[in-house]
Amino acid sequence: MQKNNPSIINAWCMYDWANSVHALVIVSSIFPVYFSATALSVSGTPNIHFFGLEIKSSILFSYTVSVSFLITALIIPLCTAIADFTGKKKRFMKFFCYLGATSCMLLYFFTKDTLILSVFLFALSLIGWSGSIVFYDSYLPEIATEENYDRYSARGFSMGYLGSVILLLFNLSMVLFPQFYGITEKALPARISFFTVGLWWMLFAQIPFHYLPSQHIKREKNGRWLLNGFTELKKVYFQLKDQPYLAKFLSAFFIYTMGLRTVMYVATIFGASELKLPSQSLIITVLLIQLVGIAGSFAFAFLSARIGNIYALMVGVTIWIFICTGAYFTTEAMEFYIVACAVGLVMGGIQSLSRATYSKLIPENTQDTASFFSFYDVTEKLAIVIGTFIYGTVEYLTGSMRNSILALLLIFVVGLILLSRIPSQKVYQYELDRNGN
Repeated sequence: MQKNNPSIINAWCMYDWANSVHALVIVSSIFPVYFSATALSVSGTPNIHFFGLEIKSSILFSYTVSVSFLITALIIPLCTAIADFTGKKKRFMKFFCYLGATSCMLLYFFTKDTLILSVFLFALSLIGWSGSIVFYDSYLPEIATEENYDRYSARGFSMGYLGSVILLLFNLSMVLFPQFYGITEKALPARISFFTVGLWWMLFAQIPFHYLPSQHIKREKNGRWLLNGFTELKKVYFQLKDQPYLAKFLSAFFIYTMGLRTVMYVATIFGASELKLPSQSLIITVLLIQLVGIAGSFAFAFLSARIGNIYALMVGVTIWIFICTGAYFTTEAMEFYIVACAVGLVMGGIQSLSRATYSKLIPENTQDTASFFSFYDVTEKLAIVIGTFIYGTVEYLTGSMRNSILALLLIFVVGLILLSRIPSQKVYQYELDRNGN
């Protein structure tokens, strides 16, 4: 297949446009606010009775994220095994996409009477989103050459930011001015927002589904082929011994992703529960993060071209350390907005750069990129599981989200130390050239 084909690259980027509305509306803005408000309306307290347990809504939110990504990490190796042996990688991407989008649309029925059911729908939407990303990410080395990984990865994230901002603006207009749409029920704008996320995601996903190549290496079923996904993960793990820089990068990636992705999932809950910010302010803040994030993705791609991927990532993780420090001492709305702008600057940039860096470090002439990206995505999912679990548990034990933020700060410090063990890719390539390799 011809690489760097503009039509295929643009179509690949459109999946970021399609699915990023889930990360913005469902995970980061309207759903967390609506979830907290609905939980409060049920009992008059932030606590929820969940299968006989009384648990704080913010902790239940964190644990739901943890369990969802743990399930994804367990089932993805099975799915990649089936995809390998059937040659139907794109079909699995479609399945998870439709699972997540349909779950979002069903959240339209989220009321205080369906609170428990909606927790499960939220979990299914996370499984659908994260599962589809595994197969989506694995396309990058197949459709692009290495020198374009940073640029195309950043373009995808930027497309995601732009698309999600457009939909959030529409949803925000419904929340702020429901009378303009003839809406009189207070909760209806939020519920319509959940439906539009699923519809947007499903419809725009048809573009990459049409253009991305369907052809994939098909293998014979030998022995316990269904467990091949776990076998492939094991093979990749042992290959890391011969790829020291890849192994060190994955160790650092695992640690700093624990902090980064946890912040993404709990920032709005922190603003609502800890700072008592009004719903409109929180949603506008998330919108601000997205707008800054567009520039941030390209800024980090530019920075990596100048100083190398690893040093650029170290800059980003250092900024995250300052963000956590600032968030710990944040008590007023304006301070929260400043921290949010800093989050937007580094959030998308580090994610896109991490994906591109990993693509570069995969051994050359690797045909089965799905196995390597399955390992990458399982690593990421487990990081989210541990990060959100730590955040929720520290809050549960201490009664304060601020202590949870301190835990995230320490995680970023460890991630920075691990990154510092990896030489700049530019320096590494110079050494290879000098040695005649």
